[in-house]
Amino acid sequence: MSKSRFENDARPSHRVLRVGENIRHALSEILSRGEIRDEALSDKSITVTEVRCSPDLRNATIFVMPLGGKNIQEVVEGLNRNSKFIRGQLSRMVRMKFFPNLKFTSDYSFGEADHIEALLNSAHVAQDLKKDKQ
Repeated sequence: MSKSRFENDARPSHRVLRVGENIRHALSEILSRGEIRDEALSDKSITVTEVRCSPDLRNATIFVMPLGGKNIQEVVEGLNRNSKFIRGQLSRMVRMKFFPNLKFTSDYSFGEADHIEALLNSAHVAQDLKKDKQ
C-alpha cells in the first residue's frame, strides 16, 4: 500500500528542502551586498547556515552565525528588526506564490561540534582507546 501524503514521517519533503536552500542562497547574496542598513549589521560578516521551512511554507526559521561568533544576540535582533525588508528583497529573488514569514535565530551547532570534539580528545576517552588496542 502506498503512503498517504498526509502521514507524518517527521522528514521534510524535497520541495520544502529545495525552497529552504533557495532562500538561503538568496539571503546570503543580500547579506554579502550589504543592502540592510542597520547599526547592528554594519561591517559584519554573517553566515546563513540553514533555513528550515514549515511544511506549509508559511514560516521559515533562519539559523545565522556572525563571523567569529561575536555579538550573536545583537546580530539576530538586528536581522529580526529588518525581517520585513529582508522578506521583500527575498520575494523578488525567489519566486513563490506566498513568501514565508522569517524568524532569525542563532546557530549553536558550531559550539556543539567543538564540545563533542573536546570530549573525544579528553584523557578519559584516550584511556579507553588504549585499552581497546591491547
